[in-house]
Amino acid sequence: MLYPAITLAAMAVVFVLLPPGIPLAAIFVVLLLVLGWMLWFFRDPERKITPNELILLSPADGTITDIAETDSPELGGRAMRIGMFLSVFSVHVNRMPCGVRVEAVNYKKGKFKNAMAGDAWQVNESNDVIVSRLCEPRHRLLVRQISGAIARHIVCKAEPGAEYAQGERFGMIKFGSRAEIYLPLNDGASFDVAVKVGEKVNAGISPLVVYRD
Repeated sequence: MLYPAITLAAMAVVFVLLPPGIPLAAIFVVLLLVLGWMLWFFRDPERKITPNELILLSPADGTITDIAETDSPELGGRAMRIGMFLSVFSVHVNRMPCGVRVEAVNYKKGKFKNAMAGDAWQVNESNDVIVSRLCEPRHRLLVRQISGAIARHIVCKAEPGAEYAQGERFGMIKFGSRAEIYLPLNDGASFDVAVKVGEKVNAGISPLVVYRD
C-alpha cells in the first residue's frame, strides 16, 4: 500500500504548510479523491472459484484485445496467444488459470507504451510466468504480465517449484496494463477458445479456453 501511504503523507504536509483557506481546502479535497481512488484500485475482492481443470480461467480482469497464433520460444513453437487490456478501473490482481507448477519466472525490462498499442506485448516491460499443468493435458503454459503507459510496477510472488491451485492469486500489475496467456499448438492437446475480442473477463471466473475431453 505504498501509493496510498504517499498520498496520506502529502495530505499531511499540505495541511501543515498551507494556511487555512480555499487553496488548502481545494488541494486537500483533490488529494482525498486521489486517495479514495487508490484504495479502490488496490481492491482484492474474494471470488468463489469453481474448479474445473478442463477450463483455463482468465488470469486477469479486463477486455479481450486479441486472439492470435504466434511463435513462442518459451513454449518451443507455435502457440495461441490471448491478450487482455486492464484499464485503471479494473481489478489488477492476477490469478492462475488452472492448477500448475511454476517452472520459471523471467522478468524483462522494456518500454512503457500504452498497453493497447499493437506492439506493447513485444516491447514493454514484462514478466513471464512459465508453468506446467498439474492435470491432463500436462503441457506448459505461459502467463505474461505487461506494464502499460501508467503501470510501472509488476508484482509477482510466483517462484520456480511452487504449486498453485486454479484461481489462486500470484501477482498484480499496478495501474493500467496488459496480461496474456499462451497455449502450445504443437503438442497434440485440443481446445476451443471460449472468448472473443471485445469481451469483458474476470480473473478466476471467466473461462478463456475449454479443453476437448
